[in-house]
Parts: sequence; structure tokens; C-alpha cells
Amino acid sequence: MSGKVCPVWIGYFLSSPMRKLFQNPYTILGPYVRNGIKVLDIGCAMGFFSLPLARMVGMDGQVICVDVQERMIQSLEKRARKAGLTHRIQTRTCPNTSLGLHDLAGEIDFALAFAMAHEAPDISSLFSEMHEALREKGRALIAEPKGHVTEKDFETTVSIAEQCGFIGVKRPDITRSRAILLEKPRPQHT
Repeated sequence: MSGKVCPVWIGYFLSSPMRKLFQNPYTILGPYVRNGIKVLDIGCAMGFFSLPLARMVGMDGQVICVDVQERMIQSLEKRARKAGLTHRIQTRTCPNTSLGLHDLAGEIDFALAFAMAHEAPDISSLFSEMHEALREKGRALIAEPKGHVTEKDFETTVSIAEQCGFIGVKRPDITRSRAILLEKPRPQHT
């Protein structure tokens, strides 16, 4: 994992409406997100997925958006205000060493890490914190860009997620991406 983050200027390209032609947030996330749930958008950038997520969770839901870059968060907040979604979105700037979500332990229903796991300086820590934040049977969608992440590297990522307690549920077909849906299983009682 590189530990290098996407430059802010690329965030403008990633949040372009043209991207919806090949990566539509509603199509990608629709099977996993419903009204009233609490969602975590890790590496949210300028909110390409965050704003649609906020619409999908409805008035009773919440989207917690986390990014290491303050300028990405500021742009997301501006876009959320313009869209009238600030009441459904909570933003957090985190250090590159932690997601800073310990106050949300066991509260998240669904987590999204889209094209960002390869940027994490410590992927094991990323998955451990994500696992801690999710409820039992909570799910996480991990998608990595095929142009940056080889199949072998993606399988290493999946293996690390499994070592952190996740189980793989399915491999969604997402254009230009390698993806897996993970689940936090119920604890085994002996």
C-alpha cells in the first residue's frame, strides 16, 4: 500500500457528473443502502458517493464522511450545502494514522472504501478500525481501481481484511474496479 493520497486537483475529476456514466453511485450502492441506516464513507474526497448516499439513507439516516485532506472535506461540505443535505452528512478530517472513529464503535451499518485502500499507509489498521465501527452483520464495500491495483495486490488486501475479522460475501462487478463486499460476522459462541 502506497500511503500516497490522491491530489486535491484530481478530486474535481473524480466528482465530475460524467463519471456517473460508468460508475453510477445509485447502481453500485443501491443493493446495500436503505433508508434510515448509518453509513461510513472512507476517503470520501469531494463527495461523489457521499451526496447520493445521503439521499439514499433519507431523513432518518446519516452518512459519516472521512478524509485525510481538509480541502476535500471543505469541498464536500460546500456541495452538501448546495444540495440541501448537510443535516444528513457528518464530515471528519482524520490523520493518516487513524480513521478517528472510536466513538462510533458498533454503530455503522454499511461502510464504503472506494479507490482508497491502496492509499492507506497501514491497511491492517484501516480494516481493524472499519471492523470496530461496523455493527454485527454490518457490511463494507471495498473497490480498488484496476489501473492502480493489480489482482495480486487486491487479493492481498482481501486477505488482510479477512485477518481483521471480515468474511467475503460477494464480488460485485463494478466498471474499472476490483471489488468485494465484506461482512462483519456475529461472534462465534463456544
